[in-house]
Amino acid sequence: MWAKQKCLASERGGRPEGDFVPGQQKLYRACACGKHFRRSQSFSVTGDSDGSSFISKETWNEKDYDRVSLAETSLLNKLIRKSLVESNHQVEVLQRDPSSPLFSVKTFEELHLKTELLQGIYGMGFNRPSKIQETALPLMLADPPQNLIAQSQSGTGKTAAFVLAMLSRINPGDQFPQCLCLSPTFELAVQTGHVVEKMGKFCVNIRVTYAIRGNRIPRGTVIEEQIVIGTPGTLLDWCFKLHFLDVKKIKVFVLDEADVMIDKQNFLDQSVRIQRTLSPDCQMLLFSATFEDPVLQFAQRIVPEPNIIKLRREELTLSNIRQYYFECENKEDKFRALCNIYGSITIGQAIIFCQTRRNAKWLYFALANDGHQVSLLSGELTVEQRAELIQQFRDGKYKVLITTNVCARGIDVKQVTVVVNFTLPTKMTREPDFETYLHRIGRAGRFGKKGLAFNMVERHNLPLMFAIQDHFKILIKRLDPEDMEALEKIED
Repeated sequence: MWAKQKCLASERGGRPEGDFVPGQQKLYRACACGKHFRRSQSFSVTGDSDGSSFISKETWNEKDYDRVSLAETSLLNKLIRKSLVESNHQVEVLQRDPSSPLFSVKTFEELHLKTELLQGIYGMGFNRPSKIQETALPLMLADPPQNLIAQSQSGTGKTAAFVLAMLSRINPGDQFPQCLCLSPTFELAVQTGHVVEKMGKFCVNIRVTYAIRGNRIPRGTVIEEQIVIGTPGTLLDWCFKLHFLDVKKIKVFVLDEADVMIDKQNFLDQSVRIQRTLSPDCQMLLFSATFEDPVLQFAQRIVPEPNIIKLRREELTLSNIRQYYFECENKEDKFRALCNIYGSITIGQAIIFCQTRRNAKWLYFALANDGHQVSLLSGELTVEQRAELIQQFRDGKYKVLITTNVCARGIDVKQVTVVVNFTLPTKMTREPDFETYLHRIGRAGRFGKKGLAFNMVERHNLPLMFAIQDHFKILIKRLDPEDMEALEKIED
């Protein structure tokens, strides 16, 4: 636990040791008790060639702003998930034929799967179908095959569901591609392939190959693997330029991460070109994390006569998260308020959100110099490095995680009790980003636990704070960062 810290400054007559200055300016820093400040010597920790300071009023620098692609978010979630998440969504099914009975299953045995597939499923640690699998699998495994458009969030067992459908349709005796799976990126395609290999571990004579960059196959080759997973561009070349496979023989066509696909127009066009050449009786399965209008329009364009599974999300409650804000003049003020928080309350682990990499770096060095176990997560790291760092945070190696929006959603750490918005989330238009705010502070209220959320707000950004308050119809209480007694009462 990160408990209240003893003030060393009072023992040294109010003169703490060990100077630190982010940027090139003088800075007064708070000791852990929040009552003593010192003036530090100035030296650069940023390495900025122009000598610019992190202390100055934040400017909007597009290169400094972490834009996290949907593909990156999806891959990161796949890398850090060790098990299925408990979904808080209700499943809504729109059947192609409303008069036909709708089945759901509670066990995998009810699906009448081959023994080797059941072995693979249980070998992966699945004990029972997830909420979406309960409804989706009977539709996907129906005879005759039915098309499906499904909304599914990360960690709900979606990939395992369509992999099971592919493996169930394959005739191992036919040595040619029978299933195509489109993924938007190289990395996501490989992740799907790993699921195929694990689930199909006990299946004899079923193999998978990857239509991705770097997998170079000589011209004239005829592919014998029954499952082909790849990105749209490479798979398009394999089908029509290099003629590695006969598209007419494909039994199952899976288009995964459709919401990521529509981010790139060429992916849409390439996917449609492949789909149009499939045989009429080919089963088509499309999955997306979101069901906004562009995604639905694309899905209904590419998948004829589908069953549709939607997720009705229950409203995320904020009742278990107490929210406060501090009115601050600048970064120095914010840092002082942060030190006072840590000098007043007991904290397990905390996540601090910054809007830019520059702010995040500044705060990282400031807290690390103050003796805190702190880590920094930003878009400068690869997705694999981010996943490793998040796991270290989960394991308790660090007590504080400073991050940009790369960690705003999908990351659950049970020990996190405090979230700090060092900068309020805004869109590129500088308008308040309500959804990101919700995902950020939601990190402190996971698994039914109570949490605290602190917002550091400059005076000129108070309208953003009030807009967030009005949007969620909640009261965000103002705190005085110098009122140590009031801060200590927060835990009561």
